[in-house]
Amino acid sequence: MRRDLTETTAPFPAPQSDCGRPRTNVKDHALDRAAHAMVAATTSGLSPASICLAWLDWALHLAVSPGKCMDLARDATRNRPPGPVVPTDDPRFSASAWQRWPFSAYRDAFLQVQQWWQDATTGVLGVDRHHEQVVSFLARQMLDAFAPSNFALTNPVVLEAAIRSDGANFTAGARHWIEDLEDYSTRSRGEHIRRSPYVPGRNVAITPGKVVWRNSLCELLQYSPSTAQVAREPLLIVPSWIMKYYVLDLQPHNSLIRYLVGEGYTVFTISWRNPGAEARDVGLNDYLSHGLLAAFDEVRARCSGEAVHAVGYCLGGTLLAIAAATLARDGRAGELRTVTLLAAQTDFTDPGELGLFIDASALAALDSLMWEQGFLDGAQMAAAFQLLNARDLIWSRVMSEYLLGRRSKPSDLMAWNADTTRMPYRMHSEYLTQLFLHNDLAEGRYCVGGRPVALSDIAQPMFVVGTERDHVSPWRSVYKLHLLTHNLLTFVLTAGGHNAGIVSEPGHPGRHYRRATRGQGAPYRSRQAFFDEAAVVEGSWWLCWSRWLREQSSGVVDARMVADGLGEAPGAYVLEP
Repeated sequence: MRRDLTETTAPFPAPQSDCGRPRTNVKDHALDRAAHAMVAATTSGLSPASICLAWLDWALHLAVSPGKCMDLARDATRNRPPGPVVPTDDPRFSASAWQRWPFSAYRDAFLQVQQWWQDATTGVLGVDRHHEQVVSFLARQMLDAFAPSNFALTNPVVLEAAIRSDGANFTAGARHWIEDLEDYSTRSRGEHIRRSPYVPGRNVAITPGKVVWRNSLCELLQYSPSTAQVAREPLLIVPSWIMKYYVLDLQPHNSLIRYLVGEGYTVFTISWRNPGAEARDVGLNDYLSHGLLAAFDEVRARCSGEAVHAVGYCLGGTLLAIAAATLARDGRAGELRTVTLLAAQTDFTDPGELGLFIDASALAALDSLMWEQGFLDGAQMAAAFQLLNARDLIWSRVMSEYLLGRRSKPSDLMAWNADTTRMPYRMHSEYLTQLFLHNDLAEGRYCVGGRPVALSDIAQPMFVVGTERDHVSPWRSVYKLHLLTHNLLTFVLTAGGHNAGIVSEPGHPGRHYRRATRGQGAPYRSRQAFFDEAAVVEGSWWLCWSRWLREQSSGVVDARMVADGLGEAPGAYVLEP
């Protein structure tokens, strides 16, 4: 079906009001906002009050736990036998050089202290669980900063490299440090330099297609078919707005979008605009109505009104779940054929380490910081994720690039990860408050158009993917969708992390997955039972998903060609700094 090309260049949509929620009159508290923003900027968005409350809770309860204190004192003075205290699978100490004295003594002493602090910060009677997690996390972060692997004189691998290279590793490391400092300074000033060898439209995001629709919030891309026939129902991908969509369209060999096109699907994807301060009042439901649902309607109009296979990744999956519940509530369920959620949470009661700093005090600090700027900057968000996984993302890099003088070999996934995005003030504030803090979606309080939506109304078959080492959307949290729906639901747990587990193309070494399907109305099976009982399948979950999509489709039609467009893929928004 031929559609007229649509482009709306109007400003960002006017914010909506939902369920009569009162908006805070920030003008009455401008001075407070400014003061909170100043503190938040100094602490990188963390709340000193929240951290102090957690520490006081732990310290006061520990002080009135003499038995616990006696155990800790005994452990601190006990003469431990020689050898490692914990299994030596810690990658920081995996080199054989750590087996030699005195480096083995440095390692063992550090591991003993690490274990002691783990015991000290957990299992204290009366401490709030959230506070216990915060204190334990902060203690681990401080200890990781002082690991012997981080210092040249206590790291045998670094010393051996210095001897072999006559100190050239330190010269190279200093050069890397200066380059990174300059790059950070450039980005902090809002200037964008694309130094990566991977550039969208050049060697990543090169699946042939066109921009067929655009408004002030997003672009809609349609990809050119590579098969003579395609599944009757088109497929719409909804990426997260905290990432650029081309994580799903990297190089040809690991592009999920190219794979789906080759499997015989008419593929569309949303490419979100990278907003600035002008979008500060754009809310979460604006992303729903003017973004996802507007693009959804355009896809159906371009495909003769067929129902849609909808796919959401990360926060895009959360938004898709809201959209599916909204369509069901409004009598439009037939427009949606299936729902696929990739590493997407819908219940936020167990969000993993990301939830350590999601409480009222922490959100007040972050909210003030965003109010001052009008958005949350990508560099600020990246710093938060680095903190959550500092051992791998910070200290391992310090050792490799600055002490050993080795530059990490650039990869398409690393380049995409560095291509950060921003988030409007209101949208991110609503997301953190309504979903993370209050869990409104899972508990039936989230409203669209002034009325609540319920995930239990979703009747379409669902395919839900979690990843084993996900720091952003822990799979045990993703699995909770089983408690909120009653439909046919296939759950897949795949190897890898939040990104690498999804970008898991056929032929990728070391990949495996578990799969189980819950029948409509079937009783609940616990997360541990799923993990223990589901068979491990070697290979990529993409193959399993493609078969599932084919089973849920109603036949094939002639391939839908993309005759013209507003521009070639990957479009204009993905290139915005």
